[in-house]
Amino acid sequence: MAKKRDVILARNLKKTYQMGEVKVHALRNVSLDVQRGEVVAIMGPSGSGKSTLMNIIGCLDRPTSGDYYLDGQLVSNMEDDQLADIRNRKVGFVFQTFNLLSRSNALLNVELPLRYAGVKEKRRERAIAALNAVGLSDRINHKPTELSGGQQQRVALARAIVNNPAIILADEPTGNLDSKSGEEIMRLLLKMNKDFQTTVIIVTHDSKIASQTQRVINLYDGKVKK
Repeated sequence: MAKKRDVILARNLKKTYQMGEVKVHALRNVSLDVQRGEVVAIMGPSGSGKSTLMNIIGCLDRPTSGDYYLDGQLVSNMEDDQLADIRNRKVGFVFQTFNLLSRSNALLNVELPLRYAGVKEKRRERAIAALNAVGLSDRINHKPTELSGGQQQRVALARAIVNNPAIILADEPTGNLDSKSGEEIMRLLLKMNKDFQTTVIIVTHDSKIASQTQRVINLYDGKVKK
């Protein structure tokens, strides 16, 4: 059972994919704990299992076996609709490619998680507050094509925090940005952690990004390297 301060607790996670007649063991008995308010990096070479672990932590997929608790709830055995619900309420995603709706302005993009959650009261106000928190209050009516890469990623970060998630899961959040914009995104992620005690998990290849976190989890061949 998850301890009180553990926002993530995983035990003996295995993930196996069947590729024709070949079984691919993406995760091999991975166990980890992440406490509330931590900033953690997950690193490892291509094929190490980073993406698979991220998908399980973010409730985008289930392990083949093992237990995963998110914010005190056992989620590893949940059905798809249950996973979708807890993913929307508990996880804020920031992707390398931003994943914004091109035809919608910044405000509507940030409102999306609230719409999915059925929130109606003060939805616009909450979205504006999130955009203000990332310094984009003057860009709420701009579409992604009218924003720089750094500004688009800040919209994505506002979308990630608008539901007050238990964790922000950032997958290579600075990968498509210039160095200055990347530094700004890291500053904002660390600020969210400091101001709101939001747990931040960053999947990255960049050792400079990882060095700004409190702890690094290294994956090799589907296992956590001790």
